[in-house]
Amino acid sequence: MASIALLGIRNSIKYNQGKRVIAIYVAMLLVGVGSACFHATLKYATQLLDELPMLYVCTVGFYSLVEIEKKINYGWKLPVALASFQTFITLTYIFWLQSPVFHQVVFAVTAFGAGLFAYKRLNDPRVSGDARKLLIRLFKLGHICMLSGFLVWNLDNVFCDQLRSYRSYVGMPLDTVLQLHGWWHILTG
Repeated sequence: MASIALLGIRNSIKYNQGKRVIAIYVAMLLVGVGSACFHATLKYATQLLDELPMLYVCTVGFYSLVEIEKKINYGWKLPVALASFQTFITLTYIFWLQSPVFHQVVFAVTAFGAGLFAYKRLNDPRVSGDARKLLIRLFKLGHICMLSGFLVWNLDNVFCDQLRSYRSYVGMPLDTVLQLHGWWHILTG
């Protein structure tokens, strides 16, 4: 994910795609680095580096979809509201509800909000013909992957012990199929 994010940052600068697109790739880079840190250490502090940037990517994506035009509609109000919301969620997650379920629910709501605005953009009358067909296919593929990834992530959380015993029973290389957390990363990446 970090490599894709770095390539996206480079291309966004090269092709002058704007600060919002660069911000999405920077947030993706944070997810990639945080995820690598967490999976290398399996410590709670680095788990936060893995999970919180996921929320930030969705929030930056949501902002970019709402403020897609060159002329900014909401001024400073929308970014301040989104930053305040994410600050509240972050502090709540770190200091009060240190529960993966809380993170999963907030992530689902944030991703759903971004998806809703992506769907709204598909109905923009300025997008037509082959471009619209391509966007619809990408939208469907992205949602199928995201929802499938979210499903296997939750299945992995619920059935972790059973999956671990099944993996040891079937052995290598078949056990990789049962690494549902890995599939989460593949499907959402």
